[in-house]
Amino acid sequence: QVQLVESGGGSVQAGGSLRLSCVVYGYTYSILHMAWFRQAPGKEREGVAAIDHSGQTKFADSVKGRFTIFQDNGFMYLKLDSLKAEDIAMYYCAADSSYAPAGGSLDTASFRYWGQGTQVTVSS
Repeated sequence: QVQLVESGGGSVQAGGSLRLSCVVYGYTYSILHMAWFRQAPGKEREGVAAIDHSGQTKFADSVKGRFTIFQDNGFMYLKLDSLKAEDIAMYYCAADSSYAPAGGSLDTASFRYWGQGTQVTVSS
């Protein structure tokens, strides 16, 4: 069994930064790719950034150049810079044991394991 726990959300002013963390508990050796998703009120959950087992990454067009995804010592991180009002959402960590394309996947259907989410709020 795999459990994901996110942390690091909060409220910042527009243009500010946050770093979200995700820790994996359980059968961590089985995880081949991970990603961050977000869901704003009334909207569908969307992929933001993904990373595969080799460290290759991919990003949604809306966050390219502003968000960074990386792994270190058993944690997966999402660094959010130059935050905008449109970034307001609940952010979720996801992981899966199946093979994914280079850079991982931004498709919700590609992930079996999900965290509970951490809220990001941006004020103007």
